[in-house]
Amino acid sequence: MIRAFLLATRPKTLPAAVVPVWVGCVLAWKLSGSWSPKLAAATLLGAVFIQIATNFFNDAIDAAKGADTEKRVGPQRVTASGLLSRRAVMTGGAFFLLLAVICGVVLIQAAGWPVLAIGIPSMYLAYGYTGGPFPLAYRGMGELFVVLFFGIVAVCGTVYVQTLEWRPEAVLLGLQVGLLSAVLISINNLRDREEDASTGKRTLAVRWGGKAARVLVWFEVKAAALLGLAWVYFGEPWLVLATLPLWLSGFRIIWGVITEPEGPRMNRLLAVAAVQLVAFAGMFHLFAAKF
Repeated sequence: MIRAFLLATRPKTLPAAVVPVWVGCVLAWKLSGSWSPKLAAATLLGAVFIQIATNFFNDAIDAAKGADTEKRVGPQRVTASGLLSRRAVMTGGAFFLLLAVICGVVLIQAAGWPVLAIGIPSMYLAYGYTGGPFPLAYRGMGELFVVLFFGIVAVCGTVYVQTLEWRPEAVLLGLQVGLLSAVLISINNLRDREEDASTGKRTLAVRWGGKAARVLVWFEVKAAALLGLAWVYFGEPWLVLATLPLWLSGFRIIWGVITEPEGPRMNRLLAVAAVQLVAFAGMFHLFAAKF
């Protein structure tokens, strides 16, 4: 059972929660000269717990809607495969949301009501991504959700908690991180396009077709890289070099989505996209610290 719960957390997705907080803290330190490890830890844990809750709810809701079928070529889902009951998975999601609330209390005490303005929608959308009256993932809004909440909101919120300031630099960094995180969703949806179409899950890959879905991945990678040039405007030219991994691994991803057939072989591209996201964060940290 423990293995099943660990599988339900989807560890490979967690960099999308860790990276925005990581680079947000680095940017806050770069802008203000200081940072709070306590607030960083509370922010990081809260983001990870919300990500895990989202994964749990997604697993249970997709199974209930019949979206996970025998055609699935991605990682095993614990509810659809019978490893855990739907009730157990939903309860697990609620538990991790409760842990996120506890982290939020610490942040509210430090930064006030803006944390509530960020936290309440984020916690609702952990469920509303695939559940509720308007499930974003089923309406082709998955990529937009990721850019906004795992990019702009997460980075800007992290910087605000550390500095009590809303900074335009955080918006730029949030866009870069959000686009790179959206690459993961786009590849995932391209891989699962046939299955999603058969179960009524209207992702952008299903709505637009395979060719446009591939162009979307190209756009997300290139836009994140080209946005790096805007760091010159903010007087931080060295931070442009944080995009170096995007020109290297990004080429591999783009070539892969163009040439690889939809299906399990795209799981390798997902791994490359996850490494790309972490590599960008590492390079951003390196050049922010050195220059």
